[in-house]
Amino acid sequence: MISYLKGTVASIVKTSGNRVILILEVNACGYEMQIPVRLSQELTAGEQTQIFTHLQVREEQPSLYGFGSSVQRDLFRLLISVSGIGAALAIALLDTFEISDLVQAIVSNNTQLLLQTPGVGGKTAERICLELKSKLVSWSQTAGLAATTAAIPLAPNILEEVQAALLAVGYSPSEISQALTAVSQNALVPKNASPEEWMKQAMTWLSSQ
Repeated sequence: MISYLKGTVASIVKTSGNRVILILEVNACGYEMQIPVRLSQELTAGEQTQIFTHLQVREEQPSLYGFGSSVQRDLFRLLISVSGIGAALAIALLDTFEISDLVQAIVSNNTQLLLQTPGVGGKTAERICLELKSKLVSWSQTAGLAATTAAIPLAPNILEEVQAALLAVGYSPSEISQALTAVSQNALVPKNASPEEWMKQAMTWLSSQ
């Protein structure tokens, strides 16, 4: 098992199906791996970097996947452990959400938010939550994400309602998470405020950014 590779970014190529391929040169050997789009935007050809990897072998065909952190790589491994979730869909989830936002969506059983990922349908979202919810509660603590996943003090049904409303007017999952976290830290907004008030405050915060 290859845990990580340190080397030089030789090239980054976007192929069909929104796949991004990184060629990392390590000791005169080029390793080809698929990486999330998010990671490709942080890399520059010719620079030195460290990539955390996952080697997958199917039908005797090895495939290497690369990630910017061990936490992201480990979350990828948890995602592909879900029945019916392949590497492509796991990477799509990691590209759609920040790590903490994705964990929060799964732990809070927020299937509506997961549906924002291309390729994720209702049954798939439900399966992800069902199979990973309990695992992620303990995993997030060891990964240092526990505080983030509990940062928004709203009942799950109210949180889902507010997020769905904000998604409907065009905000991204990442923007919504940042806004609701900011609003939750505003002492002038009561924690028992109505969903409409939370949405109003979140939109006010977003418009000021």
